[in-house]
Amino acid sequence: MRIAPSVLCLYRTQPSCSCTRIMARSKQVNDTTAPPVPPKSSKKATSTAVKYYLFAYNTLSALGWSYILIFTLIHIFNIDGKSSTVPAGAAPTASSILSRVFSSVPYLKSTVSVSNLESRLPSYLVPFLRRSTTTFGRVGTATALVQSCALLEVVHVLLGWVRSPLQTTVMQVSSRLFLVWGIVEQFEATRTNPLYTSMVFAWSFTEVIRYSFYAANLLGYEPSVLLYLRYTTFYVLYPLGAGSEAFLIYSTLPSSSPVPSWSSWVRGMWKPTDYIRAGLFGIWWPGLYVMYTHMIKQRRKVINPKSKGSKAN
Repeated sequence: MRIAPSVLCLYRTQPSCSCTRIMARSKQVNDTTAPPVPPKSSKKATSTAVKYYLFAYNTLSALGWSYILIFTLIHIFNIDGKSSTVPAGAAPTASSILSRVFSSVPYLKSTVSVSNLESRLPSYLVPFLRRSTTTFGRVGTATALVQSCALLEVVHVLLGWVRSPLQTTVMQVSSRLFLVWGIVEQFEATRTNPLYTSMVFAWSFTEVIRYSFYAANLLGYEPSVLLYLRYTTFYVLYPLGAGSEAFLIYSTLPSSSPVPSWSSWVRGMWKPTDYIRAGLFGIWWPGLYVMYTHMIKQRRKVINPKSKGSKAN
């Protein structure tokens, strides 16, 4: 029996049509059950938003520390002629201002007085020393508030927005917050200590360079001047800042017993918090050595990365 060509074509096309329907239904089912794939642009949009945020943060931080640095220099050199009118220790603190908005902050007073160095200095340096005892009245509150914003840097590391080590970031931020809120805010004598001025000067100078460098990097630039300053000025600014921090802590220790002992504990000369601050004063110096040598190594890698390879050859 001979099959007509039209019938043969019918048998050939029917199975293919059925398979097409089955495949279409299968594809439709798979399309509805498969998890949606996010568009590639969403991740890029998020990273762009973070980049803009970090740029804004670093720019504002650089401006904040620039304000502190400029007014510290204006005050020390009496550029505006108002340094003599700034109160020595009666200026409002950051905690007293914030207490009007939030709540009262416990306040402690120190009985430690700053040594008079005027007799040991040349006469032309005496005005600078006197003005350095009133710097807090100019930039004290601004320094506390701007430095407190650095807590966001810990958040940035936790969220993975920056690649800085978490432990190092926490240690650096917490040590400065301890100086601002645990020492200067709590001990009135530290506000008239010249070491406060040298500490704030080192901080602000360093941070203006650092935040400006980061902001430029986020825009795709790496200014050679900022790069050189970032990895060179620490030779002077880091010992100046860390040394001022350490001796500012030391100035809060009881003057009745210069050396802690069991007798000073029994007589009530030293409190538990005094021993803690004394321990921090001792820890500050090996910490300075570790960070200082670390920065020297980092400078060699960044400023002269080919020196190691040339020596090997």
